[in-house]
Amino acid sequence: MATQSPFSLLTDALGKITGNLKAPEWLVDEVQHRVVLFLNHVLMQEPEAQARLAKQQGRVVRAQWRDFSLQLAATPAGLWERAPQATPDLLLTVTETSPLDLARNATQGARPAVRIEGDVQFAAEVNWLVDHVRWDLEEDLSRLIGDAPAHMLGKLGRSMAEALRNFVGKLPGRDKDAR
Repeated sequence: MATQSPFSLLTDALGKITGNLKAPEWLVDEVQHRVVLFLNHVLMQEPEAQARLAKQQGRVVRAQWRDFSLQLAATPAGLWERAPQATPDLLLTVTETSPLDLARNATQGARPAVRIEGDVQFAAEVNWLVDHVRWDLEEDLSRLIGDAPAHMLGKLGRSMAEALRNFVGKLPGRDKDAR
């Protein structure tokens, strides 16, 4: 007899609650601006990534999850800018609809399933960015609080992330072979 995980009930309930929620337009706009600023901050630390993205100048990617979407265009500087009215060359749709499942998979380092439509070469470049560009949080922290405290906070964060991964991996209903 298969038992149902209590977390599946939580997932269903969360899906029903969030299914009817709509964020105010001003909040969506502000979050999108902040996401673009963050992505560009990370890209500016990687000259190779900027060079590759600059070659895609004017190309537009639309990332979508449920009702939320963000359209970005590559700039001549190898950065991103919002392009809400442009026709996308590439559409990336996250197929997992449950926020809880997305969070659980993210804690385990798994990428969400994505449906890709559009320009294959542009998709390959975006995939390269996802694979090779990483935010160096510890480096940014060291600019604010110094090297030693930033390293200590980084070590603490990594150990907390590992503990969270271990906890999520031991939840009922998790297939041990899937890890």
